[in-house]
Amino acid sequence: MIIKNTINILLIEDEEYDVRRVKNTIAPFEEKIKIRNVVADGEAALNCLRNNSGFYDVVIMDFQIVGGITGETLIRRIKKIDSTLQIIVVTKMTINVSDFDFANALLEAGAMWYCTKYPGDIEDYIYQPTDFILSIINAFQTRKLEIKQRHSDGKLKQSVDEILSANRILGQSEAMQRVCEQIERVAAQEANVLIYGPSGTGKELVARHIHYKSKRKYEKLVTVNSGSLPQELIESELFGFERGSFTGAFQEKKGLFEVANNGSLFLDEVGELPLSAQVKLLRVLQEGEIDKIGRTEKIKVNARIIAATNVNLEQAVAEKTFREDLFYRLNVVTIYIPALKERPEDIPELVGFFIQKYVDELSMEMPEIEREAMELLKIYDWPGNVRQLQNVLQRLLFLIKGKITRSDVENALGAKREYSRFNDEKPNIKWEQGNILPWREMEKLLKRDYFQFVRSHRASDTEAAQELGLAPPNYYRMCKELGLK
Repeated sequence: MIIKNTINILLIEDEEYDVRRVKNTIAPFEEKIKIRNVVADGEAALNCLRNNSGFYDVVIMDFQIVGGITGETLIRRIKKIDSTLQIIVVTKMTINVSDFDFANALLEAGAMWYCTKYPGDIEDYIYQPTDFILSIINAFQTRKLEIKQRHSDGKLKQSVDEILSANRILGQSEAMQRVCEQIERVAAQEANVLIYGPSGTGKELVARHIHYKSKRKYEKLVTVNSGSLPQELIESELFGFERGSFTGAFQEKKGLFEVANNGSLFLDEVGELPLSAQVKLLRVLQEGEIDKIGRTEKIKVNARIIAATNVNLEQAVAEKTFREDLFYRLNVVTIYIPALKERPEDIPELVGFFIQKYVDELSMEMPEIEREAMELLKIYDWPGNVRQLQNVLQRLLFLIKGKITRSDVENALGAKREYSRFNDEKPNIKWEQGNILPWREMEKLLKRDYFQFVRSHRASDTEAAQELGLAPPNYYRMCKELGLK
């Protein structure tokens, strides 16, 4: 028998006779199993464990000892100090007794194993010494596994906390506080969620918070941009296919529903799904199973659906472009994210957060923001919402000379200033000699502004792509390259 680590034991026993028998039983293995301390009562044992945190691996205790803390009470107190400590109970109470309730009470309290002290005429060792030694070794291995599991759970929790911290929902306005309260309530449920809101308000951010605050937080969150999926590939992307099911299917492909099994599936821009895909999605929501291309048997899936849209689905239902039965399946719980112009009081906090983020990325000093500059940011209409605000602030840092002025903000807003709620004039773009940028950088800024302009004046990204004469996959790729997705 090979034990790689030393097993440190705390023995709780008030009879010298039994202390000697336990020591004698362990003696052949003393190089690996060491009794580090012997105490006679429960209070002394608890103090010993508190003062030597993490030192002991296994506690061997008599069920009936002197003092006020004994039996199941002592077991529970020990487990409160360190839940990974493994407890072996040695007791006289099992002689001539086959009491299931007694044994079950010990295990429920937290003991791992128990054995009898009898026959009492065996002076050299505990009864059934082989089982006794094996139970110590098993207890040690169990503790190691529990510590490893606790460490893994801790790392997972830390990862989730880091994800939520990196994706904070900002805003102290009444509207955003209401959104945050809804997220907390929805995260505790398993119902499907439909997130409404204009483009750029942060619907995916809300979906992340719902997932990572839910019971599914340690499982996958899979994001699907419904409008970016070519119609002929939607079924294979969502549901997958078997090898050889069609020409070119050289290997099996898992669909996104399978990938998201036991986790969450975020269907962004769900209103862009064609009717044929809506029928298949409805079947998954109703039956909890998918039809995989090339497979005769259905596959059970358990993925929570979080859908988002910037179009009026009720109107789409009336126009027969969205199935009414699917709408009711998705619209179990609704969260509305307000446009930025509906919560201007949140803009200073958003500005401070994003500027700090970009300053850190660019290794710049934090610039001062003039009051007039902040006022202009607050009164601007922001048709592209938070996403547009991010882009403007990023652009600002390339234009400023030490501090952010109203003029800098006007230049960063560019041709979009005509959309201010408080300024009906159409100002000209100012070209200043001191702010000349390389052509590739300026080209990207102009392209990004134009894409954002088109997006903000069309009902959906699919319509915007059509206006620009681009296939949806190319449109989404270019938006991603421009930092708009």
